[in-house]
Amino acid sequence: MSTARETKKLQFTCEQCRKRKVRTTPLNISVKCNGREPRCNRCEARGEECEYKQSPTLAYTHSLEKRVEELEAEIQALRAGAADKGIPEAESSVEKENTLINAMESSRPRVLKGLNLDDKGVPTYHGSTSFFHRLDSSIQDESTSGVATQISDPLGAESRERLVLNAWEQRAQESLSQIPEPFRYLLNLHWCWIQPLFNFVYRPAFTRDMATLGPYYSHTLMNALLAHSVRWGIGDEQTRQALSAYDDGKVFARQAWDGIFNELREGVCTIPTVQALLLLSAQECSRGNSTQAWVCTGIAFRLIDHLGICFDSQRYMGSVALSDEDTEIRRRLFWSCYFWDKLMSLYLGRSPSLQQSPASPPQRILDDSAEDELWTPHGLTYADGEQYPPTPSHSTSSFIQICRLTVIFNEILIHMYDPTYHNSDTEMHSCLIKEEASLNSWWAELPPFLKMDVSDLPRYAPPSHIVILNLLYHCFRILLYRPMLSRRSSPESGPLEPNPNHLRECVSSATAIIAIFDVYYRTFGESHCTISVAYCVYIASSIFLLQVQATPSDHQAARRLEFCAHALASASRINPIIRSALKLVIEAINDLGVEMVMPVEPQPVNGTSYPLQSHAFLSSNDSSQLPFTYESDFVGLDQLQFGHLDAEDLGISAEMFQAVLSLEPMTVRLEDLNDQGF
Repeated sequence: MSTARETKKLQFTCEQCRKRKVRTTPLNISVKCNGREPRCNRCEARGEECEYKQSPTLAYTHSLEKRVEELEAEIQALRAGAADKGIPEAESSVEKENTLINAMESSRPRVLKGLNLDDKGVPTYHGSTSFFHRLDSSIQDESTSGVATQISDPLGAESRERLVLNAWEQRAQESLSQIPEPFRYLLNLHWCWIQPLFNFVYRPAFTRDMATLGPYYSHTLMNALLAHSVRWGIGDEQTRQALSAYDDGKVFARQAWDGIFNELREGVCTIPTVQALLLLSAQECSRGNSTQAWVCTGIAFRLIDHLGICFDSQRYMGSVALSDEDTEIRRRLFWSCYFWDKLMSLYLGRSPSLQQSPASPPQRILDDSAEDELWTPHGLTYADGEQYPPTPSHSTSSFIQICRLTVIFNEILIHMYDPTYHNSDTEMHSCLIKEEASLNSWWAELPPFLKMDVSDLPRYAPPSHIVILNLLYHCFRILLYRPMLSRRSSPESGPLEPNPNHLRECVSSATAIIAIFDVYYRTFGESHCTISVAYCVYIASSIFLLQVQATPSDHQAARRLEFCAHALASASRINPIIRSALKLVIEAINDLGVEMVMPVEPQPVNGTSYPLQSHAFLSSNDSSQLPFTYESDFVGLDQLQFGHLDAEDLGISAEMFQAVLSLEPMTVRLEDLNDQGF
């Protein structure tokens, strides 16, 4: 018998994996446990407790004892805090739980009562000053509003089991459904490229209610979803021919807008209304219609406030009975809006609207059924018989991590880039210290399967949402350090000591961005260069521009800047909003007087914003086969000497550092030229 077989025979399965295997066996889904102690690989990835009921080892016993000690210490600390606040000791276990919850939530709104159904049967939130708040309950509210709803399943184990089982059942039903083309093709594009990143639409509820016309489906939402997917679907020959009967897909957007106006006019706006608005906002943003995109997001954010989605519905459900699925959908939607709010504020250079509070839904997703699904780039054509390697989606953990990252970036936006308030040097420096530690901690805690090591990038990019997660991390690092490059002195803080590390961090992240982008482009092609991907390249170009401004003889920085210009030109073919950023970059390069090969002005194919051909994988990593159409002999990324990024490799000399201090970074806004027809 081989060593591998002997090892496998000696391993045993933890209780959590055993239960998952029982649930998924009817669907022929393999659930394996590696038997590692004290936590197996699957439980560690999900952040779950790992329990072995068969012959527990001494190490596992010690880990349990340590966890018990930690929990007891936390309980004692909470009790001490409750005593300091003058809260008497509760007699029953239920009262003790509520007392501890109140002690932790002392900063939440005092008059938050909960959700109620309006006269149209829609869950809504109204505070104590509204027309819709009962006058005879005002006194009672003051005395009872501090008590949150008791949570019967605080760990969510039972809810998670119900949601995951339902998700698999709905996926099985979905595979048997008779959705005609091109609608099935467009839906699959959404589930592949959009859903894992933004989580706008909860797939199990949408596909189920699509057949039954339930509450989480509407024709408006379906049209918005299809309209947003057309930009990729039209690259498929068969789908493009089928879309000709729908005015090349434009009819979907028109019907989606008509549906939105009707729902607003009738005053019956639900969760599908919010989801449709978010999708329309993303579509209009990519087209360069910043006004329409901004208005859509504004209405969507007002609606989630109206519907009480900004509050944790599990704790503050009020008189509304919400199921596990209702709570899961509302929680996901809040964080989807929170993430999209920060991206829109970033793209347009405006203050963020949504803020997290003690009453906000937690960053928690119970239905992790999509975590281990295999992800394939739907809609791409491969050359020479090559296939995208089997890759787990990790969509649940990716979304949780991108929400955590966005919370950090929200502080950077507020304290360093607020256009309505002058951020002082002291405030910006404090933000730098705090959020630098937060970003470093986030990166250190990021699971290895979500982390892209620039010194060892794979041949094929991981799923697009994982790539964007890494790109945004490096983009946010640049935006954290970049203001420090031009801070001189001020009356309030006096002379500021320049820090070469700030420039080094910016150049390091900018280099990482174009290296990751290169792998992304080689794998997925031009047609999937989304706004978020292109924006990160734009921010990277601002750092290379500073380098070239400071030292025009820096050949390597010039090549990287040139690469960014060509990358933006390629991305602007399907995202017209990028053309404004491209024009800013080209104008800045022309002002430098540095000789570079600039891209020709991008022209949409056949007068549309969509490419007419899907892109194939390349058979090698030779720079001559890059998907870009370069003028002259543009140098590919493989000749830019990436690998381990230290100060020497980045070419940051003392002279460059001093020269950069006298320069102003390029604007971060993409909307500057939108009104000029871009």
